[in-house]
Amino acid sequence: MRPKLLLAGASGLVGSNVARVAARRGWEVHAIVGKHPGSIAGADHILRLDLADESSVQRTTLDLFPDAIVNAAAVSEPTHCDADPVRSAQVNVRLPAALARLAHHLGARFVHLSSEQVFDGSAAPYAPADPLTPVNLYGRQKAEAESAVSTAAPEEAVTLRLPLLAGNSATGTRSLHERLFAAWAAGRRTRLYRDEIRQPCSAANVAEVVVELCERRDLRGVHHWAGAEPVSRLEMGMRIAEAFRLPAELFVEPGLRADHPGGAEQRQADLRLVCSSLAGVLKTRQETFAEIVEHLHVPPPCRDWYRSLG
Repeated sequence: MRPKLLLAGASGLVGSNVARVAARRGWEVHAIVGKHPGSIAGADHILRLDLADESSVQRTTLDLFPDAIVNAAAVSEPTHCDADPVRSAQVNVRLPAALARLAHHLGARFVHLSSEQVFDGSAAPYAPADPLTPVNLYGRQKAEAESAVSTAAPEEAVTLRLPLLAGNSATGTRSLHERLFAAWAAGRRTRLYRDEIRQPCSAANVAEVVVELCERRDLRGVHHWAGAEPVSRLEMGMRIAEAFRLPAELFVEPGLRADHPGGAEQRQADLRLVCSSLAGVLKTRQETFAEIVEHLHVPPPCRDWYRSLG
């Protein structure tokens, strides 16, 4: 009998990759997708639930009695959190707390996904035990969720903080390069900062780590995972444009964080992460940015525009 995995946020960038990887590794995947109308590759069962409805989530989890629960659900756009803080708190804080309590009750492994946004970017590189210094509501909600998860399921839970994510999403609208393509296709140059440092990795690489953590119950607490190298926002944009044979100078406008009046404090300078607690411990290895770019596709919503360039 295959072990059961309950996957919240299965239609998202990371969640959809987790479903595929988990199925390949022999898990029976029960995917919670909310309003997502399509199928999820790798999912054995699709569960259409409102993640803000705690009673429905609880009933479904108890009926399933999973061996592992992965929480890949989040309202991850800071502007969306600001626009609807009640809804975002329900998904970003109360949902992971509820899932952690259920995991503890069932003795199920619980993997919760958090974010580099719990740091302010002034003291990189950040280790898992460093003080949390979020600069926006999204970061504060993720920090609150981490505390709730560790309290509710100290033996069952592992929290994985993640960096800026790349990859090919189901909708073609969610990841780093997909958002760049959307702006370029709309005729907008993107201003990218040379002094805004990130350590990106792909959602596919993260999924491998998440499923490994489902199978490694000896690893608990908070851990970091990111790409193998720090890269500036400007370098990311330039290298993505070049990979698709686009003239970077026509699509990318170099800048500095100080060029963003009143908003520099919201654009953290440096969010490098110390990943030594997992790197070399897990079978999955960190990716270089070149490896990430090699697997990117032209996003479906932008393909007609891209072909029109000749």
